Amino acid sequence: MAKFIMLGCLLFLSSGFALTCPDDQKQALIQFKSSILNNSTTSLSFPQGLESWNSSLDCCQWMLVTCNTRSALRQVVSLDLYNFVSSLPPEANPVDSSALSPLFRIKSLVMLDISSNYIGGLIPGDGIANLTRLAHLDMRDNSFNGSISPQLFGLRNLQYLDLSNNLLSGNLSKDVGFLQNLRVLNLDENLITSEIPQEIGNLTNMQKLSLRRNNFSGGIPQSILSLRKLEALDFSNNSLSSEIPVEIGSLSNLTSLSLSKNRLGGGIPPSIWKLSKLSTLQLDQNLLSGEIPLWLFDIEGLKILNLGGNNLTWNNNVTSTSLAPKCALSQLSLRSCRISGHIPHWLSAQDNLIFLDLSENELEGPFPDWLAELNIGNIILSDNKLSGLLPPRLFQSLNLSVLALSRNKISGVLPENIGDANEIMILMLGDNNLSGPIPQSIWGIYRLLLLDLSRNNFSGKLIPSFNPLALLAYIDISSNRLSGDIPASFGARTRILRLGENEFSGQLPPNLSAMSKLEYLDLHNNFITGNIPKSLSQISTLQVLDLRNNSLEGQIPEALSDIPNLRILDLSINNLNGKIPPKFGNIKAMAERRDLEVSLADIFNFQIEFNDLQVIWKKSFQGLPNHNLEIYSLLDLSINRISGEIPASLGALKGLKLLNISHNNFRGSIPSTFGGFESLESLDLSHNNLSGEIPQTFANLLQLNTLDLSNNKLTGPIPRGSQMDRLIGSNYYDNNSDLCGMQIDKPCPELLPPEYSPEPEEDRSKDSLFSWKAACIGFPVGLVITVLVMYFSGYFSLPPKHHHHSQRHGLQKTLTPFL
Repeated sequence: MAKFIMLGCLLFLSSGFALTCPDDQKQALIQFKSSILNNSTTSLSFPQGLESWNSSLDCCQWMLVTCNTRSALRQVVSLDLYNFVSSLPPEANPVDSSALSPLFRIKSLVMLDISSNYIGGLIPGDGIANLTRLAHLDMRDNSFNGSISPQLFGLRNLQYLDLSNNLLSGNLSKDVGFLQNLRVLNLDENLITSEIPQEIGNLTNMQKLSLRRNNFSGGIPQSILSLRKLEALDFSNNSLSSEIPVEIGSLSNLTSLSLSKNRLGGGIPPSIWKLSKLSTLQLDQNLLSGEIPLWLFDIEGLKILNLGGNNLTWNNNVTSTSLAPKCALSQLSLRSCRISGHIPHWLSAQDNLIFLDLSENELEGPFPDWLAELNIGNIILSDNKLSGLLPPRLFQSLNLSVLALSRNKISGVLPENIGDANEIMILMLGDNNLSGPIPQSIWGIYRLLLLDLSRNNFSGKLIPSFNPLALLAYIDISSNRLSGDIPASFGARTRILRLGENEFSGQLPPNLSAMSKLEYLDLHNNFITGNIPKSLSQISTLQVLDLRNNSLEGQIPEALSDIPNLRILDLSINNLNGKIPPKFGNIKAMAERRDLEVSLADIFNFQIEFNDLQVIWKKSFQGLPNHNLEIYSLLDLSINRISGEIPASLGALKGLKLLNISHNNFRGSIPSTFGGFESLESLDLSHNNLSGEIPQTFANLLQLNTLDLSNNKLTGPIPRGSQMDRLIGSNYYDNNSDLCGMQIDKPCPELLPPEYSPEPEEDRSKDSLFSWKAACIGFPVGLVITVLVMYFSGYFSLPPKHHHHSQRHGLQKTLTPFL
C-alpha cells in the first residue's frame, strides 16, 4: 500500500501541479506593490489590503488576489484593487500610471479592478494589450488623461469596461465596434469630444451604455436601434442635437432612457409608448417641442418622468377625470411646460411621489392642503404665481427635505411649526410677500443646509440660536426689514452669509471670526457704524467681503491683506479715512488670474437660482452671477475720505478686473505699476487730487474697456495703445489741468506745426521747398484729427458722495442721475 502511495506522490509531482501561484506572477505583484509605494509623493503606509502581500506566502492567499484553483497552474485570474490607495492625502500628486506596468505581465488575468484610486497619466495601452483574456476592466474614478488607448479595442473578450469619472479626452474611436462581446460600457464624466460612432451599433450584446457628462456632439446614431438587448441608455449632459430616433421604441428591453441636458429637438417619439418595461424616462433640458402626450402616464412601470426645461406644452384642459395615470411616479419634472391654473389635482393620487418639480410655470392659487398631506420629499414650485398662506400641515411632514417656493406671491407669516420639519435640507422662500418675524424654530433644524428668505418683508430683530453641530452653510436673509445688531451667533459651518439691504445697526461684532469656514459675507446697505474689526482677517477662507453703503469709519485695517482667498472687497460709500495700506498689494487671490467657473448649485440634483452679488460694475449696478463668481476679482474703495498717495504695490494685483478708488482725497501721481493690471477691465480714479502724467504703461492694459480719470489735476500726453486708442472722448478725462492727445482731439505741443512768422522777402524762395514739405505733412495730420472727432462718444461719471441712508432703498434713486 505504501508503494502505491509513493507512486501516486511521484506522479503528482511529476505532473507539474503547483502548490502555489506561479513565481513570475508573484514577483510581478511584489514589484507592483513596491512601485506603488515608490510612486507616492508623501510618506505612505501599506495601501489598503497590500499588507498581506508577503513573498513568503502563496500569492493565492493574499488579499485582493484570486487564483484559478481548478487549474493545476493556479494562475492569478482576478485582482480587486478598488480603493487600495485611499490613504493618499488629497494634496498628493496622482500615482503615475507607469506603476501599473508589472500587472500587465500577468497574462492570465480575467478581471482587473483598479477603480477609485488616485492614478493619473495616460492609459498604458501597450501593457493592457497583453491581457488578451480580460473580460472585466474597471478603471473608473481615477485621473487618467489623454485619449482612450486604441489597444483597449483589441481586447475582444471584454464584457465589462468602465472608464468613467476620469479626465479622458479626444474622440471615441470607431474601433469600439470590435468589442462585440461587451455588455457594459461606461464612459461617464470625462472630456470626450466627438460624434458617437455608428459602429456602436455593432455591440449587439450591450445591456448598459452610458456616455453621460462628456462633450459628445452630433446626432444619436440610428445604429443604436440594433442594440436589442439594451436595458439602460444614458447620453445625458452632452451636446447632442438633431432628434430622438423615431423608432427608439423598438428597444423593447429598455428600462431606463436618459437623454437630458442636450440640444435634442423635435417631439417625443410616439414609439416610446411601446417600451412596456420602461421605469425611467429623462428628457429634461433639451429643445423638445409639441404637446406632452398623455399616453406616457399609461406606461405602468414608469417611476421617473422628467420632461422639464424644454419647449413642451401641457394640455391645460386635462382634469382629474380625463387623466388617471396607470403609473405610480416617484419623480416628476414638468418645469417650464406652460402649466396654468391651480396645481393639477390628479397629482393627489400619486402617493409614491418623492420629487415634484413644477417650477417656471403659470400656476396660481394657494398651496393646496392635499399636496401638503402627500409627504413629498422634494417640492419645487419656484417662479409661479402661487399666493396665500403656507399651510402648517406642510411642516409636519417627516419626509420633506427640499422646499423651493421662491418668486411667487405667497404672503402672511411663516407658520410657527416650521421647525418641526426636521428633515428639511433646502428651504427657499425668497422673493415673496412674507412678513412678520422669522420663527425662532427655524434655527433649530439640524439638517438645514441652505436657507433663502431674501426679498420679503420680514421684520424685527434677528436672534438665531444654532445647535453647535448645525449644518447650515448658505444663509440669505437680505432685502428685508430686519433690524437691531448684527448677530454673531451663526453656525460654525456657515459658508455664505447674506444680510445686505436690511436695517441692521451698531458695530460689526468682532467674533464674526468664529465662522472659520465663511467664504462670503455681504452686509451692504445697512446702518452699520464703527470700525472694521481686524479680527475679520482670521477668516482665512473669506473670498467675498461686501460692506458697501454703511457708516463705517476709521482706517482700513492692514490685516485684511492677510486674508489669502479674498477676491472681492467692496468698502465703498462709507466714512473711511486714512490711507490704503501698502500691504494690499499682497492680497494673494487678487494677484492671481482666474479662469475657472464654479457653481454652488452643482452639489444639488435640481436647478437652484442663487441671488447675484450686486456691485457697481462699470458705472452701473450689476449682478455678478454666483455660478461663475470665482472668475471675478474687484476692489472698490470709492466714495470715502481716504487720502495720501496711491500705493504702487497695488499694481501687483494682476487678477483684478475692477479697481474703483474714485471720490476720495488721493494726491500725487498715478503709479506706473498700474500698467501691470493684466486682467483689468474697469478703472476709476476720478474725483481725486491726482497730478502728473498718466503713466505710459497704461498702453499695456489690453483688457481695459471702462476708464474714468476725470476731475483730477493730470497733465501731459494721454498714452497710446490698442485699448487706450479706443477710449476716445472727453468724458474719460474731463476737468484735468492740461491733458492732451488724440483721444480728446487736443494735439500735444511737440506734435503741433511751428507757428508762422513773417520772413524777409529774400529768404522766402529758398525755404519754399520746406514749406511744401510742411504742407504735405500737416494735411494728413489734420485729416486724421478731423476723422477722429467723428468717433467721440459720451460717457458718465461716478456718483458724488452719498451720506447717508435717508431711505434704505434710496441709494439707487440717489445715484440714478449720475449713472
